[in-house]
Amino acid sequence: MALGLAACRGSGGAAALRALVVRLPQDTVRFAASATARRCVGGPGRGVVLQGANGGNGVLLWLRAPDSLGPGEWPVLQRVDSTTARGAIAGARFMIHEVAHGVPLDSGAVTVTRWGPAVTARLRASGLELAGGSRVVVDATFLGVPLGPDTVSCRQAP
Repeated sequence: MALGLAACRGSGGAAALRALVVRLPQDTVRFAASATARRCVGGPGRGVVLQGANGGNGVLLWLRAPDSLGPGEWPVLQRVDSTTARGAIAGARFMIHEVAHGVPLDSGAVTVTRWGPAVTARLRASGLELAGGSRVVVDATFLGVPLGPDTVSCRQAP
């Protein structure tokens, strides 16, 4: 899964991502970053893409639904799932020493507690690391991220 993570500042610097990444059995990475949220159009329904990155660490979260978006529980879907209409697709990138690692998350849930001009969501999920095959657990919270005025594409790239 290619993660295009860009470090962007939210309005007034208040929008934030806080994340804990645990690569079993022993590696733990904690980081904080500014975050952005943009509506997306096209592809399967509509949605919102939240992202935050700091250095080589970042989280990307796509909430997708065929109709309304809002607070509640969202199941984490595998990236290739094109049949489930409502859910979240997520991935993380993290650094251990000087080595970058990536993980598409395939199970877990997202809890959206605030919706409107800003989004607050907590991702609790896990997946298999791309290179090492280790199980990785991610607990990430996007706090008060304003929905940007522009949109991005919801279409998945092969």
